[in-house]
Amino acid sequence: MVKKELSTKYQPSEVEAGRYEEWLKKDLFKPSGDKKAKPYSIVIPPPNVTGKLHLGHAWDTTLQDMIIRQKRMQGYDTLWLPGMDHAGIATQAKVEEKLREQGISRYDLGREKFIEEVWSWKEEYASHIREQWAKLGLSLDYSRERFTLDEGLSEAVRKVFVTMYEKELIYRGEYIINWDPQARTALSDIEVIHKEIEGAFYHMAYPLADGSGSVEIATTRPETMLGDTAIAVHPEDPRYQAYIGKTVILPLVNKEIPIIADEYVEMEFGTGVVKITPAHDPNDFEVGNRHHLPRVNVMDENGAMNELAGAYAGLDRFEARKQIVADLEKNGHLIKIEKMVHSVGHSERTGVVVEPRLSTQWFVKMAPLAKESIENQATENAVNFYPPRFNQTFLRWMENVHDWVISRQLWWGHQIPAWYHKETGEVYVGMQEPLDSENWQQDPDVLDTWFSSALWPFSTMGWPDEDNEDFKRYFPNNTLVTGYDIIAFWVSRMIFQSLEFTNERPFENVLIHGLIRDEEGRKMSKSLGNGIDPMEVIDQYGADALRWFLSNGSAPGQDVRFSYEKMDAAWNFINKIWNASRFVLMNVEGLTLEDLSLTGKKSVADRWILTRLNETIEAVTHLFDRFEFGEAGRQLYNFIWDDFCDWYIEMSKETLYGDQAEAKRMNQSVLVHVLDQSLRLLHPIMPFVTEEIWNSMPHEGDSLVVAAYPVAQKEFIDENAASGMETLKELIRAVRNSRAEVNTPLSKPITLLIQTHDTEIDAFLVENKNYIERFCNPEELVISSDLEAPELAMSAILTGATIYLPLADLINIEEEIARLEKELDKWTKEVKRVQGKLSNERFVANAPADVVVQEREKEADYLEKQKAVVDRIDQLKKIK
Repeated sequence: MVKKELSTKYQPSEVEAGRYEEWLKKDLFKPSGDKKAKPYSIVIPPPNVTGKLHLGHAWDTTLQDMIIRQKRMQGYDTLWLPGMDHAGIATQAKVEEKLREQGISRYDLGREKFIEEVWSWKEEYASHIREQWAKLGLSLDYSRERFTLDEGLSEAVRKVFVTMYEKELIYRGEYIINWDPQARTALSDIEVIHKEIEGAFYHMAYPLADGSGSVEIATTRPETMLGDTAIAVHPEDPRYQAYIGKTVILPLVNKEIPIIADEYVEMEFGTGVVKITPAHDPNDFEVGNRHHLPRVNVMDENGAMNELAGAYAGLDRFEARKQIVADLEKNGHLIKIEKMVHSVGHSERTGVVVEPRLSTQWFVKMAPLAKESIENQATENAVNFYPPRFNQTFLRWMENVHDWVISRQLWWGHQIPAWYHKETGEVYVGMQEPLDSENWQQDPDVLDTWFSSALWPFSTMGWPDEDNEDFKRYFPNNTLVTGYDIIAFWVSRMIFQSLEFTNERPFENVLIHGLIRDEEGRKMSKSLGNGIDPMEVIDQYGADALRWFLSNGSAPGQDVRFSYEKMDAAWNFINKIWNASRFVLMNVEGLTLEDLSLTGKKSVADRWILTRLNETIEAVTHLFDRFEFGEAGRQLYNFIWDDFCDWYIEMSKETLYGDQAEAKRMNQSVLVHVLDQSLRLLHPIMPFVTEEIWNSMPHEGDSLVVAAYPVAQKEFIDENAASGMETLKELIRAVRNSRAEVNTPLSKPITLLIQTHDTEIDAFLVENKNYIERFCNPEELVISSDLEAPELAMSAILTGATIYLPLADLINIEEEIARLEKELDKWTKEVKRVQGKLSNERFVANAPADVVVQEREKEADYLEKQKAVVDRIDQLKKIK
């Protein structure tokens, strides 16, 4: 029986209150434990414990929840595993900022106390994130929640590091790396954001040591000249053949450095002479290696000049630049300053200008790992990207990858499992510290956050314990949902690490979505002040409305624009469902499931709505499988709003308020069945309101969360009913439109003449004239193939019929002809379009046979309508 009455108005705050806690209490989000069921797993892309979730997180997790909720309802043994990322540099930067506000630094606290501060931060923000997950309605299994710094994942990290070191895939070396002077840590290439900023080329004269002249050199970073150990020219540059092997005096330092020849130099660029600073430029580093040049690092870790910078020691790098340029000008070595705009690397986390800097770091040798990943994409074990174009993004990155610097000069993170002997300097790498630990010093650096995140799909499942039940059952994962902006950061790394350590792809599918932008298409950012807090949106519209907007925003891989107008539309749709549900429930009050049955005689409206329902089930299931949620949402919206609410419910009133008990009971059965199935289809997208309504109607089962997902029932598809109803709807729309054109309200009875051109249409309209009478309000209704077309009447051309409304006193013949000419233009264009398709030999040869048949049927229909309009125009012109 109906369990409770829905309130008169949809109030999302009331509907959603307490529902999530109820689901958790019933353990509905845990795997079913049914070993006969097919497993389906997703691991959440772990949000950073640096702050609260934004709209992008809401979008990402909503799509995952939709997938996992549908699969759960389809009978899969589902696992959606939650977790969070320690986010090394980002979290440490946030905590250091907090400490700075208190007037202290991490160095004041020391490593141990500082780490305690970060753990406190983590607990606070992890709690915020869980609250937000709950508010969004995410069906996560919290009993399996993981954190990238928990003991299990830390063991996996150590195992991977040690194994890769032993296989010589990890090595330690001195290289030029990207250095963040504020965070005082190395960065990988993809943690550097390049921005166009105003700068300059500083042209300087380096005097030849033999006094025979000077050479002109240009640089954008004059402060690094203090570390120059050579200048270079191209070996085939005729201008400088006599200079090779000579020396120049380095201005301000008064040190002799050689002129060398190297093919790295571009003869056509600038003066064809470049300064070589091996400790401050990656290209110069390679040149220096080839020519055995010394490496002079003139900056310290916070971006200030060090003791090797001589008179400039202690100055910030940009202050030093100003002073050096002034001194060069003073002593006559500055030739000119050429203003320009150029691309400069900035730290993704702190925003400061990155400094290329010579440093000893730990690296992953990427060539063999990239090769394996590229080759795997040509096998049956390939990761499937949706949309497929992102496979090329992945392959391009792998083909052009550099060795990955994995050490970070931070305190928060996985400390590198390497120890150095205090006396001999010997390096030991292992799962545990050396036995005589008092003689060893552990490397103080930590690993790049992405090193542990790369293991997320399998480390969360209990790896390296390969006998772990979750690992055996739920790995590889089925689907990863993530944004296109971290394919290089994260997706690529998960793929090569998974292949290396499990011989399996980490996941079968990767669904790539875009970014959420504001109404103007701008990326949301703090600087623009255009960010939207998803929790505030939920407070205003409800979680279901936000989820509906996010699920329908765009096609896979595309960006979406947020607007409150779209949120209003989402809320209105849910309100429409709510009101329709109230109508159904009021009209089945007191009935139980046993009272309702779809067996028996059905009206054409019953048969039509069941046809449309099952077509919708088929389409939505197919579209979900292809991750085309926007199109799935469109199908659901059209079915529920147009077919069910605007047509079937309105048509039901004819039966519900009538006196035919059998027809009424069938109508009630169909209403409950269609509403039930619609709620099930909608549940993965809008779980709260669907559960509220479902619990108020006759049903079996404890919760919609674990109810069976709809399956199309072919026996309910009736093409004749569908075709007939389309004609009926077309007729009703045409009458209503004609009434509107001459300002004749529906309440005013009119004469309605229907001239039929097809015996089946004639029989159908006669059989269902009760609907025509209800929706068109005719005082006189004539349906006949022998009907004579009246002279002064508005007309409309249907498939198989023409309707006439003799509204003689209201009709302006000129306006009616003009209206019909517009209609003629429409049908002429449709005929041209469909005939263009059918005249295309490639289309006819390659399109499925049923599609070609449909196009031929459209052609016949459009030609018939075109002819009928032409005849009617001719008829009216004769009257005129």
